[in-house]
Amino acid sequence: MRIPFIAGNWKMNLSVKESVDFLKAIKGKLPDPKVTQTGIAASPLFLESMLENRGDMPLIIAAENCFYEDEGAYTGEVSPKALAEMGVTHVILGHSERRKYFNETDDIVNRKVQAALRNNLIPIVCCNETMSRRESTDRISWVVSQVTNALKGITTDQAAKIIIAYEPSWAIGSGQTASPQEAEEGCYLIRQTVADLYSDELADGVRVLYGGSVNDDNAQQILQQKDIDGALVGGASLKPDSFLGLANFLQNK
Repeated sequence: MRIPFIAGNWKMNLSVKESVDFLKAIKGKLPDPKVTQTGIAASPLFLESMLENRGDMPLIIAAENCFYEDEGAYTGEVSPKALAEMGVTHVILGHSERRKYFNETDDIVNRKVQAALRNNLIPIVCCNETMSRRESTDRISWVVSQVTNALKGITTDQAAKIIIAYEPSWAIGSGQTASPQEAEEGCYLIRQTVADLYSDELADGVRVLYGGSVNDDNAQQILQQKDIDGALVGGASLKPDSFLGLANFLQNK
């Protein structure tokens, strides 16, 4: 059985103090991790403070990105080795904003996935879909190729640890959410691609999240879809109340 996962992605928002205040506000209000896992991906500036202030909360602290080398002359990059040593367990890779603004290619994403796994970090691998792709005839091959390229050289045991997020970029931050059927179609396609690469059994165990303007109003319809195992949430994760509403979606049914 796949445990739902609600992951907040703060992007370049909040401050160190605000991140600590956020943790205080959600303390004691998160669901049992055996029912729903929750996590927050934050700026590397906040991670150490958040880890120190998390206490015994069942909250995963994740990084928003990492580099594909453990160390070296890479000014401004984030070392996956350092993240792991700090106590971070998950990292978002291949987010559409990284692809768009920093020209990350499928090859770069794949190298980052391998680096994360090498350091025992669990990658949350994002697959993008632009509006132009959505409206074209090669939409399916586009999504499939991103999954296939991200998982090149990844063993069966490693693939079983990975979380994949379907995030149509035309929906991110736009307020224009994919319909439940569109979100399910994308996540189903990703799961079938994993099955083709590895096995039906492995694909059935891999968690596939949806990301793209998820909020309290649309979460229930999206998260009840068969192949959607949670959400990668942007704006709605910045405020404790809205994040808690999503985190406790099963209890709020």
